[in-house]
Amino acid sequence: MNTHPHCRFCGTPMSQVVLDLGEQPLANSFLSKADLDRSEEVFRLCVRVCNACWLMQTDATPDPRVIFSDYVYFSSYSDLWMRHARDYCAAMTARFGIGRESFVIEVASNDGYLLRNFVADGVRCLGIEPAENVAAVARKADVPTESVFLGVQTARDIASRHGRADLMAANNVLAHVPDINDFVAGLAILLADSGVLTVEFPHVANLIELCQFDTIYHEHFSYLSLTAVETIFARHGLSLFDVEELPTHGGSLRLYVRHGTAAPSDRLAALRAREAALGVTTPAYYERFNRRAQGVIAAVRGFLAEAKATSKQVVAYGAAAKGNTLLNACGATTAEIAYAVDRSPHKQNKWLPGSHLPVFSPERIAETKPDYVFILPWNIKSEIAAQMKHIGGWGGKFVTAIPELQVFEP
Repeated sequence: MNTHPHCRFCGTPMSQVVLDLGEQPLANSFLSKADLDRSEEVFRLCVRVCNACWLMQTDATPDPRVIFSDYVYFSSYSDLWMRHARDYCAAMTARFGIGRESFVIEVASNDGYLLRNFVADGVRCLGIEPAENVAAVARKADVPTESVFLGVQTARDIASRHGRADLMAANNVLAHVPDINDFVAGLAILLADSGVLTVEFPHVANLIELCQFDTIYHEHFSYLSLTAVETIFARHGLSLFDVEELPTHGGSLRLYVRHGTAAPSDRLAALRAREAALGVTTPAYYERFNRRAQGVIAAVRGFLAEAKATSKQVVAYGAAAKGNTLLNACGATTAEIAYAVDRSPHKQNKWLPGSHLPVFSPERIAETKPDYVFILPWNIKSEIAAQMKHIGGWGGKFVTAIPELQVFEP
């Protein structure tokens, strides 16, 4: 493990701590039964902001090969995310004329959830997915996929063998790279001179304004504002020309990027002005966040203690990384939450890191009839609540914690 008292992008020493969540295991390092008797490796989960370029980032940098080599997140298990991917492909095809003569690359392509839409339309595609176990699933779905981490060297190799992309998508990956300069330089190499790159990531303004502190975990090295990303991309000869604000992951940005200079759209100019008005380039903007996050943690601890004292059973829905950050920040164990469920068979029959909650299929909930179902991936709570509305039949209620503790009926 390396610590980074200096900004990963610009090298400026960082002194401003935004939030310190203590020692935590890797949020996606699920445990087998044999692992329960061993000590877990933990890393400090502390976030700072650079007062020069305003990139918010974690201190600790676990080896990405440990995090991403055998990955447990498969995009295809969320109906909402699959719909989001289909809508994206249709929109890009219409706006940029993507067709059979085009070449599309997705970086961090996961199990081929997005590219399979282009493949079905006869478009030449390539996925770049470092987790071999996930990439193998994409290949079975006829999505050509290379298992490498993107950087300058791998980008040059891929470009020499496959060519450069007319359209390149990088969804929810920019925050996951420890060397952000090497990664963005790789994007620039792979993008054709007249190509378009789209980049999606959770907007740090939503993280702070809506107290989404559970999206902080070691896998996310950076927490991104438009201001910081524009500065980073400009260093590598890339310019933003448009932006969309999306509801995904609690509020995300989709940036439209090309080589050279580009006139900003009205939407881009408006978002620049809004970030300036919020104060994302001032230390005070980040100071309020810690107090709100600690308030949520205290509220969750109080709820779990009350449920335990009154013999009410609480279970968790969604073995999500964000949920693991929350559970471990609150010190939750099986003494407070009986178990977790998840639709993904890749997570079932394992145990959550830190809290050691066993993970079952969602059918377990109907068998045990808990009093509360704690929805951890709050970004898809409507999808989960619809799937689990039958809990109302025995008087069960839902719980969410972000942006504040809420208990509600189906």
